[in-house]
Amino acid sequence: MIVVGRDLSPFVRRVVVSLKLTGLPYEQRPLATTTDGEQIRALNPLGRVPALLLGDDEPPLVDSWTILDHIDEQAGPEKALVPRDGKARRAVLRLVAIGTGVAEKGVQSFYERTRRPPETLHAPWRDHCDGQVSGGLAALEVAAGAAAARGWPWLTGARITQADVTAAVTLDFIRFTAPYQLPAGRYPALTALADRLYALPAFQETSLERFR
Repeated sequence: MIVVGRDLSPFVRRVVVSLKLTGLPYEQRPLATTTDGEQIRALNPLGRVPALLLGDDEPPLVDSWTILDHIDEQAGPEKALVPRDGKARRAVLRLVAIGTGVAEKGVQSFYERTRRPPETLHAPWRDHCDGQVSGGLAALEVAAGAAAARGWPWLTGARITQADVTAAVTLDFIRFTAPYQLPAGRYPALTALADRLYALPAFQETSLERFR
């Protein structure tokens, strides 16, 4: 498997972290949408990352949700990061949806602040996106606090799931691109959860610090 995209993208990074956690072999082509658009569009007509090349004349998989589903299938039920069915699966997917929503709005806010000429920046849209980021992070904080109160090490119990991966990747992306969204002490339970994950090799090896 070949992952196309840079870890600076939270959607690419959650794929790469998941591959590392499940122990599946992969290669990575760190293409960027800003500089390698033509190559990326040849793999994904939307011109977005990540894409996953599978070989065997099979079309690339696109979108992190689709790719992660394939990773779980390859990893098997003992290592999969999303439970196969039932209430446990819904609990993980609910938190993943919130985490990816925060990441999407964080990316939109970042583009609004950094890609537009200053005279065309639309402050109401930026503020709307920032408000959605705050709302999503607050929901993840509630989930992290509830997990801690139950004595769970991770968001939904004793095992790391995609909910934890996505929450930590997203929080780190917001720290990197919009630190004003994270005043000290605002999300203590979520921060504590993420910091435990950042200590793992899968996160250290994909650290955003190398992009500064």
